[in-house]
Amino acid sequence: MAILAPLTALFAGLLFGLGLMVSGMANPAKVLGFLDVAGQWDPSLALVMIGAITIGSLAFSVAKRRDRSYLGLPVQLPASTAITPKLVLGSAAFGVGWGLAGFCPGPALVALGAGYPKAFGFVAAMVAGMVAFEVVERAMSTLQRA
Repeated sequence: MAILAPLTALFAGLLFGLGLMVSGMANPAKVLGFLDVAGQWDPSLALVMIGAITIGSLAFSVAKRRDRSYLGLPVQLPASTAITPKLVLGSAAFGVGWGLAGFCPGPALVALGAGYPKAFGFVAAMVAGMVAFEVVERAMSTLQRA
């Protein structure tokens, strides 16, 4: 059982990455075409999103009714539904990065693995942003405790 969870995670990640490649979500030109609603809009990724939202909604409705996953691990779902300034700012940063680069984190990692040169810069900036966030969070936490 100890090996089953990592193998399941590996399979899910590979399946997710394959889905991103097949759907075009790892291709920044395709994503930017979808986001260009005032120009030559490419609505094909809307179908991908509708499919993902449908499958995700079904999975969450099943998960909400369970205490344990099918692998016997505890089901851990987010408890908060609060809309906070951190959530709004994070969402805005996500949207700006997606609109400028044509990548969001998952597809950027897939594109990095596929060797897209633009993905290297995006992933480096993404990691730098994560590190900066952690540094600021720790500093704020230390100031609040003092």
